[in-house]
Amino acid sequence: MELNIVLIEPEIPQNTGNIARTCAATGARLHLVKPFGFEINDKHLKRAGLDYWQYLDITYYENQKEFFEKTEGAEYFFFSTKALHIHSDIVYPDKAYLIFGKETRGLDEELLLRHKDRCVRIPMIDEARSLNLSNSVAVGVYETLRQWNYPDLLTQGKLHRHEW
Repeated sequence: MELNIVLIEPEIPQNTGNIARTCAATGARLHLVKPFGFEINDKHLKRAGLDYWQYLDITYYENQKEFFEKTEGAEYFFFSTKALHIHSDIVYPDKAYLIFGKETRGLDEELLLRHKDRCVRIPMIDEARSLNLSNSVAVGVYETLRQWNYPDLLTQGKLHRHEW
């Protein structure tokens, strides 16, 4: 199974670093679409996922047009506070692309309208504007992996000095 996480124009390096770590730990592929609100060698970005970068499968795109051209035909799911569908009501197929917008504005409404049946929302109280981007990605990643029965992931831990 292959899971793809897409960040369109991420602005905060720590969020992108945390998301990179989540992708590395789960085997998800990370797609970063420019422009970024930081330099890719930013120390905060690297620090957030420092010991996981060697496990990361990452692709960069100059803009949204390039991303959608290179992934044409893929199954996209757009995470937005404006969406009508609950993220956990969707069945995510193999090779799904979970797409997230920038921290300050999310995804463009024109993009959401073009894909309205593929827009999903993480439920929250009305007074909450949104979740942190890295938390939203983690929710989406783990809902998808739960549906797929956590392929290739360790599902049991072990104690260091004792046996269960």
